[in-house]
Amino acid sequence: MHNKLIELYEQCINELTSIGLDLSPKNIGEIKIQLSKRNNKRYGCCKQEEPDSKYKITQKIGRRKIVKYERFNKHTIEISKWVMDLNDEIIKNTIMHEIIHCFPFCNNHGKEFKMYAKYINEKLGYDISRLGNKKEDFAKSNIEFEEKQYKYVIKCTNCGKLIYRNRLNRDFFRKYRCKCGGKLLLIETRN
Repeated sequence: MHNKLIELYEQCINELTSIGLDLSPKNIGEIKIQLSKRNNKRYGCCKQEEPDSKYKITQKIGRRKIVKYERFNKHTIEISKWVMDLNDEIIKNTIMHEIIHCFPFCNNHGKEFKMYAKYINEKLGYDISRLGNKKEDFAKSNIEFEEKQYKYVIKCTNCGKLIYRNRLNRDFFRKYRCKCGGKLLLIETRN
């Protein structure tokens, strides 16, 4: 499984250099790729190390100062093991998504990330987006998708969005709100 990951990663690197993107360590830093050690819900992640002091940004919010770095010298890309059961094109799409996070100013899903994703999608025919759709990806790979059963079903009182959780801390409804700003309400508890 690890050999397949390395092989697909190298194909992605070759494709990116063929469309003119500079993936040299001087530009984006050193990249290491591996399988995730945990069983994650997410497709993959990019962990940054060794921030580049030339790309240091200090923001003042109220009395606090927040320091951010927009470029890192080392990156570790982790791909979840369950993703390796999917089609190669979906695995490569995930790898491409994580490689974009290695570029300067792309350690979030902001405008720089979207610019690179759009460029790669147009030039190479990928479908890089912020989020993946597990149900669709399992269907494309001819694998049966088992919907996980959650213990709690929570609903936003404003937009009606449903949120599924297995655990709730006692302060959940006091501490958290929906992305739209609405209050959350427990509507169902399953055993």
